[in-house]
This record gives sequence, structure tokens and C-alpha cells, in this order.
Amino acid sequence: MRNGRATTPKVKEENDLPGVWAAYGKLLQHLRKRAELSQQALGDAIGYSLEQVASVEQGRRPAKEAFTMAADRVLAAGGVLEVLQDEVDRAKLPKFFRNFALIEAEVASRFSYDPLLVPGLLQTEAYARAVFAGHCPPLSEEIVDQHTEARLARQKLLTRNPLAELSFIICEEALRNPVSSEEVMRGQWQRLLEVGAMRNVEVQVMPAAPGFHAGLNGPFVVLQTKELQHLGYIESQEVGCVVRDAAEVSAFGLRYGKLRARALNGVESARFIERLVGGT
Repeated sequence: MRNGRATTPKVKEENDLPGVWAAYGKLLQHLRKRAELSQQALGDAIGYSLEQVASVEQGRRPAKEAFTMAADRVLAAGGVLEVLQDEVDRAKLPKFFRNFALIEAEVASRFSYDPLLVPGLLQTEAYARAVFAGHCPPLSEEIVDQHTEARLARQKLLTRNPLAELSFIICEEALRNPVSSEEVMRGQWQRLLEVGAMRNVEVQVMPAAPGFHAGLNGPFVVLQTKELQHLGYIESQEVGCVVRDAAEVSAFGLRYGKLRARALNGVESARFIERLVGGT
């Protein structure tokens, strides 16, 4: 209460700047000063503007991987900036998803069922950008950029060493849903063919058919950690939940097995997607 009138506390914005960006910025500033370089001089050396370097140091803008690699080299930082890059990228994700993304990055196996959209781990940049651009309420261009960059950074899981065992069941409706232009969709289908050919990845298409099946209750993920812990994950309307109860996770696994048996196998799925690419 001020002057007899109630005051409204400042509401924390949804996109408050993550602490890891500020920590990265302080470290960058320390390394730059140690190297006796101005912000302008560092920017000139790594191909970025003074404003971009200042924004990163102040934690107002996340560093991209190219920025980090160049700065680490010029400042002779010995990789200390590089080790923060995954955390910087993860903080670009929507808040509700960050805890799961941290678990996901270290899994031994990950199996998912996606009825509505191509799963984020398999999305092209153009498809991901179209999904975020359609957000309600609308996101700023900067947030769309950040979410897209973070989604693409998650895809390191596809080729990480040691390889993770990955399985994706994607409904026909999700593949046919034109979230963007024909060119974007064709690029997305081609990407699915490329990823499906990887030896640690299986992509299966669930054909549209009448009747009930175990996936009609919605999308879900079943994963196993490096410590052999089994977890589940469900998400709807920007609310995500990591499922740890053993009985519930077991039920997810049972449902996934039934869906896997009902879906087209890998070869059939590739042929189906090839027909989409060919326009048939």
C-alpha cells in the first residue's frame, strides 16, 4: 500500500531472461577483459557487432554456437564457454519443457507417439518455425527464433555418442497436415526419410483407419535413462509432465508396443513417405 492506495506488484513476464545467459555473459566479459580486448575488438575478431557482444555479455541475448566457438578460440578460453552452450540453448526452450529436455539429452532410449505433428526431434527448421509462428497468443519474432534454435539443438540426440536408440511413430494425419507451404512439407518428408535411414532411428507411420487404438488418448514418450530408469512424458497445451510412477510408465510401454505392432514397419513407412514426396 502506498499513499493509501494498493499497488500492483510487477508481473514476471513469461520470457524472463534465464540465469544461465547472465552467467555466460559474466564469464565472457571476464575472459574478454583478461585478454585486454574491448567489446568492439572482440566483435571484430569473431565477426559480430559491438551491440551483439554487449547484449550477450549483459545476458539479454543468448550466444549461438558459432559465436561461442569463435569467442572461445579468440579468447583462448580452453573450452570453458563451449561447455555452457548446451545449457544456453536449452534455456531458449519454453519453460514448461526445459526439465524434460535435460532428461532427454542423456537418455539411452526414447520412444514416442505423435498423432498431430511431426515430433520436434525430427522437424526441419522451416517446419519448426511454422509451428512456433502459429502459437496462440502470438510470440515475438525473437522468441520464435530462440525456440526454433533450441529445437534444432535438441536434435544432437540423433547423432550423439554413444548413440541413443530412438523410435518414432507418427500418424498419417500429422504427415498430411499442411502446417506450412508445399515446399516446406516436402522438405520435412525428405528429412524423415533421411533420419529413418539412420541405424539407431526407426520411423513408423500409423495409417489413418477407423476404430479405436491405444494412441487415441494422445501423444506420449517412453524413455530409459543411462541408469536404466524408465520414465514417461506427456504434454498438452503447453503443460508437460514427467511420469515416474513405475505402474504408469509400464502402461505407457504396453501401449507403445501395441501401437508399434499396428503401425507400418520401417520399410513400408519409408515407401509411404516417398509417395508423399512424389505427390501421390
